[in-house]
Amino acid sequence: MSNKRVLLIEQYAADIRGKFGETPDMDFLKKVTVGLGPSIYNRDSSKVSGTDASELETVKKNFLIKKLGLSDGPELMEAIQSVIATYGSSERNKHRAVVYYMLAKHFKKESVYS
Repeated sequence: MSNKRVLLIEQYAADIRGKFGETPDMDFLKKVTVGLGPSIYNRDSSKVSGTDASELETVKKNFLIKKLGLSDGPELMEAIQSVIATYGSSERNKHRAVVYYMLAKHFKKESVYS
């Protein structure tokens, strides 16, 4: 595992502790991070903009529906909005790995990464 990825995972874990008040499951966090591939190293694609409706729609379609296999419904966007709100509007750098981790946990879909 690259040093850069290790540092990013530590940063994500710090966000989960600090913003969500939870102790991260490091194995699962690593799987979510690895699942994102090289996008975690790109300044733009490694973040989720909480104020961009089309981006939130993409998270819903590509992650919740395609990756996690959930059925579309209002609860999907509600969960995304909840994670974004908990992350905090003052936090401009909402890491995609953290958002995906929290959503997978919320929907109890950790098994997708097994």
